[in-house]
Parts: sequence; C-alpha cells; structure tokens
Amino acid sequence: MIIRELDLPGIGKKFEMEVNGGDKIVVIIHDDGRRELYHFYNGEDDSASMVSMEDAEARLLAGIIGGMAYSPKSLDNIEVVLGGLVIEWYKVEAGFACVGKTIAQMNIRKLTGITILAVIEKNSDKNINPGPDYQVTADSTLIVMGERKNLKVFKNYIREGRL
Repeated sequence: MIIRELDLPGIGKKFEMEVNGGDKIVVIIHDDGRRELYHFYNGEDDSASMVSMEDAEARLLAGIIGGMAYSPKSLDNIEVVLGGLVIEWYKVEAGFACVGKTIAQMNIRKLTGITILAVIEKNSDKNINPGPDYQVTADSTLIVMGERKNLKVFKNYIREGRL
C-alpha cells in the first residue's frame, strides 16, 4: 500500500492512498479542521464521489474505520503503525510454545523487545496490561507493541519457543 502526503500551503495537507483494487482515496485535511474525502476508480482522473466532513465527524468516522467501535471477529492479525512503533494482534494457536507459560517465564520483553499491551481471551474477557504472572492460553489474542523488526522475532518466539 502506498500513501503519498503533500503539503497544501494555505489549505492544509493532502493524502493519497491506492487500495487493493487499484482505486484511489484522496483525503484533504483543511487547516480549519474540515476534511474532504474523494474516491477515484482505478485509472480515472475524475472523482467518482466526494464527501465533506467537519472535524468531529471525520474523527468519528476514523474511529469506526479503525475498529474502535467494532472489530470484525475474522481479523486474526491487525496492524497499526504509530511513528516507529507497530501494534499488532496475534492469535495464539494450541501448539504454540507460549501456551501454558507466564509472561515472566517467557521473558518476552527482554528477549524480543515487545510489550504485551492486552490479551483478549477466547470467551472475550479482556486483560489490559497483563502482569508477569499472566499465563498465556490457546485461542487467546495477544495485542502487542514494538518495532517492526522485533515483531518478527516475537512471532517466531511465541510459536517455536526460540529466537
């Protein structure tokens, strides 16, 4: 996915994003907080549609699109990038090396550089900021944060038990 960012002096910023089907989404954020959202069909120069929103409307829509109001159950691995940090969701399978072990036993933060922010259990119970005594269970989802290079190490470590 390619996202282009362009300063628009006296107006604000423009963001262009190509989506999987080749269509393009353009968002213009005005300095006064208004947003304009344009949709272009694959290869077309004229927009197919345009929506203008106030700041509060745009923020509400961003929360909905970002999954803050509802997160589809079919998504086992989601990624959010914040500066140089990445937040990802990992579904723990029954055969993973981490199953039955505590965060302290796995020494996850020290060995992988990854922090476990939360765990969502199979029964949908949420454990926010689990402590070192938290025992990882199969079919739970780990919400973790770290640098992209460390996420690959972490993923292998929870699966295989080795770095």
